[in-house]
Amino acid sequence: MPFAFHYAARSDVGMVRSENQDSGYAGPRLLAMADGMGGHAGGDIASSTVIGALVDLDGEALGSSEASSALLQRITAANDQLAEIAKAEPALHGMGTTLIAILRSHNKLVLAHIGDSRAFLARDGKLTQITKDHSFVQNLVDEGRITEEEAMGHPQRSLVTRVLTGQDDDEPDVTVREARIGDRYLIASDGLTDYVAGDTIAELVLAGETPAATADRLVALALKAGAPDNVTIVIGDVVDITKVTAPPTQPQIVGAAATRTKGGTRPIPVTPAAKAAALSREAAGQSEDDDGDVTLAEEGPASGPAKWLRRVAVLGLVLIVLGGGAYAAYAWSQRQYFVADHQGNVAIYQGVSQDLGPIKLSHVESESDVLIDDLPDFERQQVQETIVKDSLTDAQALLNRLRTDALRCAASRATGGACDDSSTTTPSTTPSTTTTTAPTTPSTTTTR
Repeated sequence: MPFAFHYAARSDVGMVRSENQDSGYAGPRLLAMADGMGGHAGGDIASSTVIGALVDLDGEALGSSEASSALLQRITAANDQLAEIAKAEPALHGMGTTLIAILRSHNKLVLAHIGDSRAFLARDGKLTQITKDHSFVQNLVDEGRITEEEAMGHPQRSLVTRVLTGQDDDEPDVTVREARIGDRYLIASDGLTDYVAGDTIAELVLAGETPAATADRLVALALKAGAPDNVTIVIGDVVDITKVTAPPTQPQIVGAAATRTKGGTRPIPVTPAAKAAALSREAAGQSEDDDGDVTLAEEGPASGPAKWLRRVAVLGLVLIVLGGGAYAAYAWSQRQYFVADHQGNVAIYQGVSQDLGPIKLSHVESESDVLIDDLPDFERQQVQETIVKDSLTDAQALLNRLRTDALRCAASRATGGACDDSSTTTPSTTPSTTTTTAPTTPSTTTTR
């Protein structure tokens, strides 16, 4: 069963803060949220750096063991990068960020967690917190010195004991969970969980609305409660991709890892090209009348090291966006199938038959025992030119028909007879079908 996330991400600066230090990401394979800390610009850079290090995992089909190691390696690399940034700019010393990341691998989910941001699972009509805060107050609860109710109003509830700061011992907890169709995962910063009661959050999450509508309502509720902190919500529903009408394919990046309208609550611009253009204008100091009050999360004094850091951050964000667009095109290609020759045998390929420079856009899904040379001439030619199918099931059905025709031809030739194309029945290999070409023209791939 083909699993995917139906997702949404939203972020708001809150009622008091002037800058958003949270970063959020939602895509078909990856959900992530980071709550930065460390004063103006420092927290923004910390959270967006970590999210930026993870986003290309959304485009990789990994096994569960590979996913665990890949996710941990990216987090470690991002943490090392935080150390390098702080070393280059002493004013950023002490910055850090929480992180929750959920990486999907088939029907397994790898969850990495550090800090006091929280992840929840909605299943069978119940919302359950699946992470434990790395905080001073949580330690008091674990030791039995205070109750969960007392922890909610404790004056030191924001004191975290583990976050990503660039230190060697900053390691997240990593667990693997089984995904089930119908599960809903919620990741939230403390701008929500510190100011909205748990039963109220559960009521909204379990109400059955779409991820986007639910995220919007949760942000609005946090603001209504007077949340002074940044509020970031990432929601992912585990769905059967074949049964969802028009599932999202464009990743959503919010908060410090994206340009934003001050005080706004919206995902990234409509297309990767639009976002890249917006970031390029910002880097060049340009503006557009209809852009509103657009700023970069990392914006600071336009001189000295801060200016250099800002430009580096802008370049990084542009690369994130372009990578997201490339991922969307790649993800589309991996939902395509075709039948073609593989070393003399008929094989089913996943992807599209064209390559993009050095990037392979297809791989052998399964190789059969059907020899190309055993096929009737017409079918052999069509297979060598590739036959595009709409789904894996259709490709397998075609392969079965080709196997039957190959056996018939082999038997005829073995008795001295001829293999006549007219003796076979291959309605799926008519010219109208075999000449269908997947839309992978240069104009499509380059604009993404």
